[in-house]
Amino acid sequence: MPAPKRKYDCTKCPGYCCSYDWIEVTARDVARLARHFGVAEAVARERFTKLVDDGKRRVLRHKQDHVFKTTCMFFDQDERRCTIYAARPGVCREYPVTARCGYYDFLLWERDQQGDEEFIPGHP
Repeated sequence: MPAPKRKYDCTKCPGYCCSYDWIEVTARDVARLARHFGVAEAVARERFTKLVDDGKRRVLRHKQDHVFKTTCMFFDQDERRCTIYAARPGVCREYPVTARCGYYDFLLWERDQQGDEEFIPGHP
């Protein structure tokens, strides 16, 4: 069965999903990042991730952002896109799971309401 046709365009989004506080990663994701950067898995785990939720979850590190409070450390904040797309974690590969993205739908609605195709909610 073919995948449903996507009804969103990530290139027109400021990266809402990349601003999630916890972008959870698995051991497989860490291994993929290690291969991508040519480092040992222990180095990738230390450099790119941190433990949260009392050590129960491993998530990607963040950096300050000029649109959102913070974004994933691998998010290009000028181009508003992923810099490790081929090596991105599984959760990013699967998102948004459906043919529609709620963030994108909201963004289009807000831009229509504001009469501004570049409008980003919450951004001056």
